[in-house]
Amino acid sequence: MATVGEGPDGPAAPIPPPQEQFVPFATPEEPADRRLPVRDPESPRRVTLLELFFDLVYVVALALISRGLITDLSWERAFQSLLLLMAIWWTWAITTLVTDLYDPQRPEIKLLIAAVMFGALMMTTAIPEAFGARGLVFAGTYVGIHLGRGLFLMPAVRRHPETQRRAIRIFLWFAVSAVPWVIGGLLAHGRAREALWALALGIDYLGFRLAYPVPGLGVVPEAQRKVTAEHLSERYQQFFIIALGDSILTIGTMFSLRHSEAENVASFAIAFASTLLLWRVYVHKSGELLPHAISRAKQPGKFLLTAPYTHLVMVSGVVTTAAGFDLVLHEPVGHTPPAWAAVILGGPAMFLAGRAAFEYEVFSRVSLSRPGGILALLTIAPAALFVAPVYCSAGAMLVLAGVAYADYRRSRGRPPEDPSPPH
Repeated sequence: MATVGEGPDGPAAPIPPPQEQFVPFATPEEPADRRLPVRDPESPRRVTLLELFFDLVYVVALALISRGLITDLSWERAFQSLLLLMAIWWTWAITTLVTDLYDPQRPEIKLLIAAVMFGALMMTTAIPEAFGARGLVFAGTYVGIHLGRGLFLMPAVRRHPETQRRAIRIFLWFAVSAVPWVIGGLLAHGRAREALWALALGIDYLGFRLAYPVPGLGVVPEAQRKVTAEHLSERYQQFFIIALGDSILTIGTMFSLRHSEAENVASFAIAFASTLLLWRVYVHKSGELLPHAISRAKQPGKFLLTAPYTHLVMVSGVVTTAAGFDLVLHEPVGHTPPAWAAVILGGPAMFLAGRAAFEYEVFSRVSLSRPGGILALLTIAPAALFVAPVYCSAGAMLVLAGVAYADYRRSRGRPPEDPSPPH
């Protein structure tokens, strides 16, 4: 054993050899290529440029889904569009969690993000024919993204058993859902494919909600469900902006010249104002205080288990609203068919439903303006069948304006409200 030296009373006490401790994060003495790619708790969690670049794929994906919804407007088409949106959303949501848990500055994680981006773009190209000739491309790529991520991460974190077991749990659940995904894309058609893919998505979403329980391994421990308020909230906010970008893209590219200038300008102005109101209602209080709500929650992991679902509902509402803009901008006059009214009014109603759940996540309450707005949209629905689409769209805009004004009145002159997420 080593000794410090001679002291006044004789040799100094021997120094025991240092005990080796496993540190999963980077240390100055450890070679860079041997460090685990997990996040350092002390490192900044701002969104990287690569993550923003990754998001570009979803601008195209949401635009194709919203336009595909009105190609053959029916309940079946709406259900198919929902399945496609859920699949696209899940590739983004899980990748966002990966970049929250693992260091996106590491070369291997950058490579993983780029690979997922390639796969998401491949899925996007298959969206128009996902329930036709390109079903296997869509399903196979979805399965490849999730299974490939697991196969990449499991050996990368082999020196950290708990992290590896988390990756194994997630991989096994996606392996189970891969069966109906591939069978649906390869052998099934029509409603059979819809049923199989709905089953597969149910497995994927349920597994996440249950924290991926696996016999012999249990669920993902609470300690491994910690999220970073700054990073995760910013990512959800950014995806909502991407969804609003679908509305802006529709407004800018679907402007019709077949009608009078007054009708064109009115439709354009209503669509733009509605998009602005969607943004305003989202960011008011809950959207602004989201990172504080996550950080103040006694169990931030609970937010992790609910936020993907509430934001999916809001994004679905925005995508449906964009499809309604497409209808109105092309045909602002004439009577409004029932299916058109369902899209034009249903989009804002779906957004408000998701927004109510989002508000509960942040404040443990729901403002009356949210269900009130949904009730108002249901009330004007029968009358919408007897007016032109532009007036139906104007009615939806006025409801959103009423919700935004109620938010303004409730908070005007009052001190900022502290978030109080549910326990």
